[in-house]
Amino acid sequence: MSLLKRITAGGVTEPPPGTFSQCLVAGDMIYVSGQHAGTDDGGVGGDGSMLSQATIALEKIKALVEAAGGMMADIAKLTVYVTDISGRAQISEARRKFFRDDFPCSTLVEITALAQPGLLVEIEAIAVHSRPTAL
Repeated sequence: MSLLKRITAGGVTEPPPGTFSQCLVAGDMIYVSGQHAGTDDGGVGGDGSMLSQATIALEKIKALVEAAGGMMADIAKLTVYVTDISGRAQISEARRKFFRDDFPCSTLVEITALAQPGLLVEIEAIAVHSRPTAL
């Protein structure tokens, strides 16, 4: 029996079988794959700004973490990938919409491209909490 439990959430598209998981719970740890503003039809949601794309990514992360029995305050680490580091103020603005008090540890990395054209930001998360979903 696997010690991992796959988590799904409304509003977060599941990848094709045999590729990857959007969210896994292992004990009291919640691992969330990189989330972005990509839509099911291959488009990009939001208004085209890094702020709106980061907000959409964080909304997806919130849905997955909550589906796993956690909350945004349980997130210990974010890794943020952006295609233009000069937009980091917009990333900070989006983070302030979701976090209060102690913000999670965070890494911000500029990269040349993301999985589909038009994406500006992708965010992955690691959370820990004392009430994980039963395996």
